[in-house]
Amino acid sequence: MKYFSFLIISLFLSSCSKDEVYEPHHLKNGQEVELLVDHRYESDDEQLLILPKNQASSLSLHGFPERKPGYVYHVKAKFNVTADLIQDAPDRWFNVTKIISEEKYQGNETFGVSLIKSIVPGGPVIYLTKKDGQYQYIQDKLELTPNSQIVKDQLEEIWLNAKEIRDSWSTREKKELRWKLIKATVTHDPDKFGKAYLVHRIEFIN
Repeated sequence: MKYFSFLIISLFLSSCSKDEVYEPHHLKNGQEVELLVDHRYESDDEQLLILPKNQASSLSLHGFPERKPGYVYHVKAKFNVTADLIQDAPDRWFNVTKIISEEKYQGNETFGVSLIKSIVPGGPVIYLTKKDGQYQYIQDKLELTPNSQIVKDQLEEIWLNAKEIRDSWSTREKKELRWKLIKATVTHDPDKFGKAYLVHRIEFIN
């Protein structure tokens, strides 16, 4: 009888765990939702909205290699929760399962992009490379086009510091970031729409 009672309680707790609702959006693990993904790819101002209430979410979005900067997407995604964490990594995220629609963004307002980001694990790194004379924010995905010689010189300065740090990894001679924060003010580059941001201004914080 005691064994039977224990079995009933175990089954009940197991059932409850499957139906557990997680914050911050009161979703169940594995629940599918619809999301609105905005045009500011990898931006400080990027927005992810849970439909139909347009509820803002700060959770990350995985499994979306088709996404292009400058396009607004309506997608289906699955909410995921895990207990198997890398240190300091988020324990919940969305994974795209279906693209419902893709629409080119028509506006031209500026938005912010951070060129120093914190990587887990590993700490802060400069998000900039240079390939074939082009400055790349995300290699082979998104370029940064300077709109003036001043901005071009600043991007080159940032890249040289990034290269110095990366070269030091092989020599074990530790090099430091020269800045705590680098913020670029950008718009979509009309000549390379969906592939590049046009950089209007760069702000350094030491």
